[in-house]
Amino acid sequence: MKFKFDWFMKGMLIAVALAFLWPAPGAEGGFLHPELLNKIGVALVFYLNGLGLSLAALKDGALRWRAHILVQACTFLLFPLLGMAGLKLAGDWLSPDLQVGFFYLCALPSTVSSSVALTIAAGGNVAVAVFNATLSSLIGVLLTPMWMAWILNQAGGNFDVVPVIIDLLIWVVLPLVLGQCSRPLLAAWAARHKSRIQIVDRLTILVLVYTSFADTVKQGVWSHNSALVLVETIVGCALLFAIVLLTTRWLARVFAMPESDAIAVIFCGTKKTLASGVPMAHLIFGANPAIGIILLPIMIYHPLQLAVGGVLAQHWAAGKKGEPAAGKA
Repeated sequence: MKFKFDWFMKGMLIAVALAFLWPAPGAEGGFLHPELLNKIGVALVFYLNGLGLSLAALKDGALRWRAHILVQACTFLLFPLLGMAGLKLAGDWLSPDLQVGFFYLCALPSTVSSSVALTIAAGGNVAVAVFNATLSSLIGVLLTPMWMAWILNQAGGNFDVVPVIIDLLIWVVLPLVLGQCSRPLLAAWAARHKSRIQIVDRLTILVLVYTSFADTVKQGVWSHNSALVLVETIVGCALLFAIVLLTTRWLARVFAMPESDAIAVIFCGTKKTLASGVPMAHLIFGANPAIGIILLPIMIYHPLQLAVGGVLAQHWAAGKKGEPAAGKA
């Protein structure tokens, strides 16, 4: 599986560029009415996720409890602990907004589609990947805002998690449940039009990216940050990914997991979701004019995890093809 700079990643660059060139429509008070458009977009993304989520497919991977514990611990414990350690070490080198962005990246759930796709390409345990990626998305609705509330309050802020949880229940959980309830009627239709639904989902995310950066530009946040912010983000994301990748590989060996399970654990345990991260950011940081900078780490981490994941998937798949019939994994 080779990494491709696909239309969605190109679209992200275009959305960011458009926000810098013409921010007015997507900024607060603009004719796109982002205060309403963003919430409708969030609801649409999670309704489509619920429509495409087959809970029946989770049964095959449900009994691999060691893999589940390891993936969820990496996603919601290892990542945040590394985030806290990194912020302590970085100190004043990173701006406060970028510090929030890095910790938000660490607090996000894993991806679904890319984790499963890479596991398939590498010959890993697909049932384990489906189970854990889906479980992570569901857990993240609660744990991500709770982690953010804790870290922001520790930093001296005043982050009230209750309104955020209520917003998440209304604009994330409810559409997800409605999507699930629609499956008896629309599952076959959704399966036939899967590619078109994915396009609508990705276009909605691009609109949210545009409005995020448009408001940041309109508020003049970028004028207080130099191009060094981008360099710091790239270096920070690369270090974070390398540490988590090496740690998950080592833990999979410590747990003496079969190779197919270990592959699924590595792909699920190192991934962070852009698809859910952008919509959730609008509910958690909606009033923050620096939301564009806060989203920058996940936007850098996303293509990085796909590029490295594609190389690893090819390597492991080639190794399986080259093994003798009686060879060991």
